Amino acid sequence: MRKKSGLFIRESVIGLGFLSGLWTAIGINPQTVLLTLAERSADEVLHDPSVRFFFVVLPTILLLLSVITAYKRGRIAGLVSVFFAYAGGLVVLESLYMSVILLVIAILLGIFATSKWH
Repeated sequence: MRKKSGLFIRESVIGLGFLSGLWTAIGINPQTVLLTLAERSADEVLHDPSVRFFFVVLPTILLLLSVITAYKRGRIAGLVSVFFAYAGGLVVLESLYMSVILLVIAILLGIFATSKWH
């Protein structure tokens, strides 16, 4: 596997897709927990409404950056692979078999998305 494929698979397919789906299935969002903790800490120090606004928009900014990065690395096929990975993470508690199938499809699509063949 080429370096570009490996990086895309690790960061976008596994990180953005599968783990996000897994966290959604479990019902815990580590990003929200960490941002809430950071917001409380910053609010105790600064007491500025603009800091609160920053922490409200930060999750949306991070999501947009992740999607844009996935698109730049893998184009439409890359985004589709992230969607399949998300679906795989989402169904992991319902059907481990289906989750593995969706993850394998996502990885194969991710490899195709970063290849020179398309």
